[in-house]
Parts: sequence; C-alpha cells; structure tokens
Amino acid sequence: MRNKPRNEPARKLQELLRLPPGERIDLSRYDARATPGAPDGKQAARADADRSGKQLARLQERLWAAATAGDHRRVLLVLQGMDTSGKGGTVKHVIGQLNPSGCRITAFKAPTEEERRHDFLWRVRRALPAPGEIGIFDRSHYEDVLIARVRHLARPAEIGSRYGLINDFERSLAEDGVTLVKCFLHLSYDEQRRRLLRRLDRPDKHWKFDPGDIDERALWPDYRKAYELALERCAAPHAPWYLVPADRKWYRNWAISRLLLEQLRDLDPRYPQADFDVAECRQRLLKQT
Repeated sequence: MRNKPRNEPARKLQELLRLPPGERIDLSRYDARATPGAPDGKQAARADADRSGKQLARLQERLWAAATAGDHRRVLLVLQGMDTSGKGGTVKHVIGQLNPSGCRITAFKAPTEEERRHDFLWRVRRALPAPGEIGIFDRSHYEDVLIARVRHLARPAEIGSRYGLINDFERSLAEDGVTLVKCFLHLSYDEQRRRLLRRLDRPDKHWKFDPGDIDERALWPDYRKAYELALERCAAPHAPWYLVPADRKWYRNWAISRLLLEQLRDLDPRYPQADFDVAECRQRLLKQT
C-alpha cells in the first residue's frame, strides 16, 4: 500500500461530496461554509491546490495524448449554482492549471433565436468536448429546468418531461466515454448578499452587477426548490451530483480541482506507444550534421 501524501484526504472527495441518488434533497440541511475533506486551513488548501494542479496538468496531457491514438474518453465539468456562487471564478481557477488547447469552455446564456428553433439540448450537444478534451460548462442544460421553471418559460408538463430527457442524454454521454463531473456550488443567502454589495462598493466590479440580480434574489425560495428537484431527479451512478460548499472561495476552488484530479486518476489515461521505429529515427538524427 502506498503512503498517503501529506494533506491528501483520507477518503476521496467524491465520496464526501456526492449527493445520494434517489433521495429527497433539502438544501437547508447543507452548510455552505463547510469544508469537508479539506487540508487544515486556507493556506494549506492553496498549497495543496498548487501541488494538485501540477498533477492535474500532467493527467490532462495524458488524456489529450491518448486521444491521438483513438481513445474516445473525455471529461465534462458542469457548474451550476445561484448568482455569485463562483461559476466564472471556478472556471478561471481551473483553466489556470490546465493547457487551454485541451479545454473547451462554454458559458450558456439566454438562448438565441436559432437555438430556440431547436430542442433545448441542441446547443448543448454542439458544445460537448471532443475526445481527449476537458469541457467546462458555466451553466448548462440544467438551466432549462431551473430558470425555465422559476420564470415559467415553458409549460409545466414540458419542464417535467425534461428531467427524463436529461437523464437519457447523460446516460448516452457516459456510454460514449464522457466522464460527467456535475457540481452544484452551494451558496448561502447571506453570502450572496455580501458578494452583491461588494460588487456595488467597487467601481471595477460594477460591470458584473445587474439590477436584475436583486429581482432574481427575491425568487431565492423558488430557485432553491428548482435546484432540489434537479438534484433529486437527475442523479445516477454514471452522472452523480457533487454538492460543493461555496461560501469560502478557497474551498470551492480546492474542491473542484480535487474532484477533477480524482476523476482523471480513475481514468488513468496513458501516453500512446510510438507507431514508428524509435531507435531507427534516433540513429538518423545522430547521423545528421
């Protein structure tokens, strides 16, 4: 048995953060300031994240390299959460550790006219990572059972049918070699208010503020219910949900990086073997002057 590296969680973070499939979810029971599995404090977590980032980058390169030899596996990180929960910040943090050429990032906004002419999964399929890539969704297909439900953008029966369509879609992804890492960034009501106030207090953050954020905040109970339903109805062994406490930004960043690292370790991608005579090529180069 290998020795456990310093600060490595005793249990996989996947086990600590995975929501139980098939059970009723009550988000009020989860502490948004909790730090399950984290090293001892912010500084230790940042140091651990730096070390993990190097491992993550090496594994990403192996995944990308394996695709050149026909390995179809890829990873899709789905980030969902209330406004200010840190989806964009998480993307920035994760991409800082990876080679951008092996990543595909999509931030889903309100659907365009063209997208409205198709089913709600059409634009999602177009944004999926290619073999060897790590895809990151800042919001995702879940918007169509979240804001669509809260803002009554579709008939209740249509929204109800989307849970099953999402489950079928995610099952097909898993069967096609996609590892789904679905993270719900769990933010508290009070912390969201503090973050919105900080945006108003800083002129360099005004561009991130929209007065409509206050109106959306008034719908917090409705959004919480919509999230609870999505977390309950769209969790499966091949597509689990991970609840990431997001009030502490340092923990959120550490946890997402750790979850990705664990998934890539489990995949264990390998560099492909050379399809040419290495020794012969080396001799040819040595003979050149």
